[in-house]
Amino acid sequence: MSTPRTTEFLFPVSFTKVRIEDRFWSARQRINAERTIPHQYRQCKETGRIDAFRLDWKPGKEPKPHYFWDSDVAKWIEAASYSLVTHPNPELEALLDEVIELIASAQQPDGYLNVYFTVVAPEKRWKNLGHWHELYCAGHLIEAAVAHYQATGKRRLLDVVCRYADYIDSVFGPGKRDGCPGHQEIELALVKLYRVTGERRYLMLSKFFLDQRGQKPSVFEREMAHLSEEDATLHRRFFVRRDGTFDTSYNQDHLPVRQQSEVVGHAVRAMYMYAGMADVARETGDRELFEACLRLWENACRRRMYLTGGIGSSRHNEGFTGDHDLPNETAYAETCAAVGLVLWNHRMLQMDPDSRYADVIERVIYNGAISGLSLDGEKFFYENPLASDGRHHRQPWFGCACCPGNISRLIASLGEYIYSEGPNTAYIHQYIAGSAEFSLNGRKVRLEQRSDYPWDGRIDIRLIPEAPDTFGLALRIPGWCRNYKVAINGTEIDPTGLGVRGYLRLERRWQPGDTVTLDLAMPVERVYAHPRVKQNLGHVALQRGPIVYCIEQVDHEVPLYQIMLPREAPLTTQFDPDLGGFVRIVGEAVYADDADWSDLYRAEPPVLRPTRLSAVPYYAWDHRDPGPMRVWIPELR
Repeated sequence: MSTPRTTEFLFPVSFTKVRIEDRFWSARQRINAERTIPHQYRQCKETGRIDAFRLDWKPGKEPKPHYFWDSDVAKWIEAASYSLVTHPNPELEALLDEVIELIASAQQPDGYLNVYFTVVAPEKRWKNLGHWHELYCAGHLIEAAVAHYQATGKRRLLDVVCRYADYIDSVFGPGKRDGCPGHQEIELALVKLYRVTGERRYLMLSKFFLDQRGQKPSVFEREMAHLSEEDATLHRRFFVRRDGTFDTSYNQDHLPVRQQSEVVGHAVRAMYMYAGMADVARETGDRELFEACLRLWENACRRRMYLTGGIGSSRHNEGFTGDHDLPNETAYAETCAAVGLVLWNHRMLQMDPDSRYADVIERVIYNGAISGLSLDGEKFFYENPLASDGRHHRQPWFGCACCPGNISRLIASLGEYIYSEGPNTAYIHQYIAGSAEFSLNGRKVRLEQRSDYPWDGRIDIRLIPEAPDTFGLALRIPGWCRNYKVAINGTEIDPTGLGVRGYLRLERRWQPGDTVTLDLAMPVERVYAHPRVKQNLGHVALQRGPIVYCIEQVDHEVPLYQIMLPREAPLTTQFDPDLGGFVRIVGEAVYADDADWSDLYRAEPPVLRPTRLSAVPYYAWDHRDPGPMRVWIPELR
């Protein structure tokens, strides 16, 4: 396995320097700005989440603040802040300022900031790190403050969270109190705060929280001895096995982080922790931490990830089970976990420039993440199964509303995931039309992408350096692509020998206005699962480019479970203007006819008759007449 090489670190091109002008993503960012973010604000307002910061709750008053409410408001602030860059909105900016002032007014004299533990249960501050979400909420507030500062230049919320982080640092750390968050988040947030402020204490506090995990006895086991019976019950539920032994794999506390090699427990907590591990490894040069990330990536992305990029197969722990255990209809695949997988892979990509991380990001953002948001921007999936009997639908909101804010902030910040700057090289990770400003060799370079991706594989790239200059342009060749062509200024070139870890690196003296055309072949492909994925043995899935497809009952006259796809059946594509416009896959399948059956069993197989198969992108399912859906289709050989 590779190890971090400082000279090859990449630096993401900030979302503030990227403009998206893309038929697929521009519409989603516009709907996010115009409908999703206002919808989330209304929900946070109507459910009492925002007004809770007034600290006027009294016993018996409804609604009673919940211990993770602060994080929902924080994610709304983060999404809205990113959105101001792509969709300037003075009214939204003023509303943000108003909410931020309300949050600032709730900060305690010592810097502490959490509604629940200020007005509902002040006596329980820092008493139950294993299950209350104090540090988790603090992390989301920090992320919101950094986003707001980067988007607007305003320091109001940033100064508030710096006071809060200073207070947390006065409580936790070497020679102070031990402990770590039961729900990870603050680890990656503190590194963000360090990068913006330059205050190294924040980085060291993140490292401290990571280093606390996996102790024997666990910090949470020691904590339980001091809890009330009511609070200790939660610890027993999640951390104590039937034989009485303590097991904190649920929140990745089973081993020291540098010794972990298998993704276990709650998927969202895991993703946030791995992202924090990657951040700390990069900033401190911790090779062991980085190598742990590599091992965990191999396990997560090669043996425990759905075709859609979803992760977390079990509802029981909202997370992982074992290798190749990927049930379809009962898949949990939480939207938040998909977003977390993007965050982790993005950090790994900057530290270890390899296209496999960008491939995972692409798989997630086009499939298992955006499936969590309806096309109208106002309904959400918490879980994203790969098969449904027709009863699984998006909802306007949830009591535990982590997913709406998470998918909204990902879409709003999408510009951050497209490009990076490397040593004298401009990297393109995602083919999303628009433009970006780079700084290479101390000179500015403007880069423009034009394409109809993901429906068409041709990408036109125009480079505009402020003066002729020599540098590299690294183009990701997606893992799904079998054939491609590349041309410079209209002349096709031989790419042999130009590939570097999944990227095609073109280096030359670029002139203003030079163009590169990358043409990725994008046929319909049949995809097969590892034979150990027992649910999918004998089944096939359809993918074209980065898009994973599914079939829905609304497009078929016979029940989906009776349909089989012959291995040699030709499949074609056609553009469908419905559902925002997409490429549909169509072909001839067969179905098992039951018309001549009278008994439950018989000695003769059913008659197979032809039927039309029509597949739509997985992200677009459950937008028409409700009915069954499935990604994996039985294959007739």
